Amino acid sequence: MEDARIWKALGSPRRRALLDALRDGAKTTTALCEVLPQLSRYAVMQHLGVLEQAGVVLVRREGRERWNELNAVPIQRELERWLNGFQQASASQLLAFERHLRQTTGKET
Repeated sequence: MEDARIWKALGSPRRRALLDALRDGAKTTTALCEVLPQLSRYAVMQHLGVLEQAGVVLVRREGRERWNELNAVPIQRELERWLNGFQQASASQLLAFERHLRQTTGKET
């Protein structure tokens, strides 16, 4: 279920813009509203809520300010899990190709 939340979070170009803004470090919600000036503060907060539920944004409060920080670990974990399937398929195909070459040339390597 966690992977579905991550893909949903990454599925929106607006949420990706917020994540891009957080690469340089934690930012307040007010600062993130400036990243997407075409959206209301409420809409930005909704996007941040999706990112927080996916675990890719961590929130801490300091007085009246809400600081948002990127947590890239779940993104990296999901990316590696997803790409691993492709890498295994590629490795299997390379081994099959190697076996085919050995059979057709009659050489062992």
